[in-house]
Formats: sequence, C-alpha cells, structure tokens
Amino acid sequence: MPTHEVYANEPGEPLWQVPASGAARFNWEYDGGRDRLLALYQKGKDKQWDGLKRIDWDLEVDPYDPLGTPDEVLTLYDTPYWAKMTDRDKGELRKHYTSWQFSQFLHGEQGAMVCAARIVESVPDLDAKFYSATQTMDEARHAEIYSRFLHEKIGMLYPINDNLQALLGDTLRDSRWDMPYLGMQVLIEGLALAAFGMIRDTTDKPLPKQILAYIMQDEARHVAFGRMALRDYYKQLTDAELREREEFVIEGCYLMRDRLRGVEVLENFGIPKAEAEELSEGAEYLRLFRQLLFSRIVPCVKDIGLWGKRLQQAYVDMGVFEMGDSNLDLLMAQDEDIAEKLDAERFAAQERERVAEVAEAIEEGRRIGG
Repeated sequence: MPTHEVYANEPGEPLWQVPASGAARFNWEYDGGRDRLLALYQKGKDKQWDGLKRIDWDLEVDPYDPLGTPDEVLTLYDTPYWAKMTDRDKGELRKHYTSWQFSQFLHGEQGAMVCAARIVESVPDLDAKFYSATQTMDEARHAEIYSRFLHEKIGMLYPINDNLQALLGDTLRDSRWDMPYLGMQVLIEGLALAAFGMIRDTTDKPLPKQILAYIMQDEARHVAFGRMALRDYYKQLTDAELREREEFVIEGCYLMRDRLRGVEVLENFGIPKAEAEELSEGAEYLRLFRQLLFSRIVPCVKDIGLWGKRLQQAYVDMGVFEMGDSNLDLLMAQDEDIAEKLDAERFAAQERERVAEVAEAIEEGRRIGG
C-alpha cells in the first residue's frame, strides 16, 4: 500500500528538495589517519547487520497497545477528555501516539542517512569519509526497519514534524562541512537516542524493544564519531566561529524541545491547536521526558568544546544544565551491552528450542522403533 494512503494527516508533496551548498572534497592522501577513527570505522564494518534476519518480524503487535506503556504517559490522561473516552478511543489514542513517535524516528533516520552522505562528500579527512560511509548504510537500515514497523504493525504514519524539518533544512543548507555533524550527530541523533532509550526501557513488548535496542547499538557509534571529529576540529576555531556554532546549537535545542509535544495527535482527536498546546505544556510526563531527552545532547556539546556563557544560560533556562555532567561514555556502553544481552537471550532461547526438538525427535524414534 502506498505510504500516502496510511498517513494520519496530509503530508503534502512526496518529495522535499533542500538546495545543496558547499564543496565536495577529495583527499589524495590514502596512507594513515586517526587511530581512534579508523578503529571506529573497523567497528562500523564489523557490526553491520540485516534487519530482516536479526529482528523477529513474526512477533505480533497490537496496534491499539503497541508499546504496553502506562496510560499515564499520554497527555490526555486524567483530563476531562480522558474521562469521556471509551476503551476503543483510548486504543486509538495509543495507536496515534506510537505512530507519531515512530514516524518522527523514521523521518529523522532518513535525514541522518542524507546527512551522513553529505559528510562523506564534504568532510576533508579520508578517515572520516570511511566511517561516514558505514553510517550511511546504518541509517538506511534504520529507516527500512522503522518503515516496516509502521506499515506492517501499526498501519499508520504521521508526516514529519515542522520543527524537525526546520532543523534538518538548516543543517543541510549550511555550506560549512562540520554542520551536518553538529546538527545531526549531536542534536538530532543525541535527542533520538534518549527518546529511543526511554521507550526501550519502559516497553514490555518484544518487537519494539528489539528494534530500539539494535538501532541504539549503531547510534552509540555515530555519536562517538561526531564527538571525535568535532572535538578535534573545534580546537582550531576562533572564539567567533565557536560562538556561531553555539548559536546554532541553542536554536536547534529549542526547536527539538518544541518538537516533542505531539500536538498533531491531539488535533486529530478534535482538540483545538491552542488547547492542545496548553495541555501538552502542562503534562507532568512531558516535562520529565524533556529533561531526559537532553541527557545525551548536553554532555556531548560540552565535550566537543561548545560551552560558552550564552549556551550555558540557555541550558539553565531549559532546566537541563546539570545534564552536562552526565557520563556519556557510560550511557553508550550500556546501549551496546543491552543489545548484546538481548541477542544472547534470544539465541539461548532458540538453542533451548532446538535441543527440545531434537530430544522430542529422538524420543519419537524410540517409540516407533519400540
């Protein structure tokens, strides 16, 4: 079924064209490179996987309760609207929210694929080109997986959120080669990682847990790549150049914060936009969710050397300044471990099933033979 037929809202034209600017850079020095980046490139090659084979797509998903998370996380919970809803209405609301969340993940992954390809084209260092090529493949796989989940298991998609589209456009239109790193690797991917992790750690449904855990394993490498490359480059910039990038981060963080409200969902349930925005802003869960979402971005921004007074004040105003002291390496290591543990559990269960089948076949042979 064409995707246009399952969008909850009219998505507009099927193609969005962003004018490209900046130079394509070739590097004729093929010997050497930064050991850390080359090691990450090797890891990127070693960790490639097939979403058709690694994920168990036979697992059933109830589209009216896809994640199994508590109803308290829904903006309308414990409001007059909620009291009037039937059980079917509440199931539709869960379906719409999951569709909205995972659709933004899907659109973000396509944006990440395009940004990674832009990095291959524009970054001057060959070691960074090598790694970005593996990331481009990773992002294609992620978009494929989210698309399949939405089409086959949910049956509904939402168009890209205006604020996410604005940040993607700003990132891609900038001619400076480091901006796809900053806009995508640090801001969009950092925020997505936190959102993925929150759902991964709260859902009791095996299919979305698999999808998020395995994608997060890849994303941990991507953020590490952005940190390495930008930390090295930003040491060479003037104060004025650093301030320009800090302004981009401030604007991007406000855009991403405002992206998270899901007002589009409430509008589809007949709530006027102004009231939907007010309900979203007043939701306690959203406030806590926003704080957690910046747990990956703030320490990364600080680590790469963007930590001027104006940026710090912006994070104070957002209530996330203390996130700068988060241990980003520990969070990334945990993402890797969770995916590996999930694989081990799945393979152990499959092995137990095979052993049981063999034992049953042997016993059946004995009965026949006897």
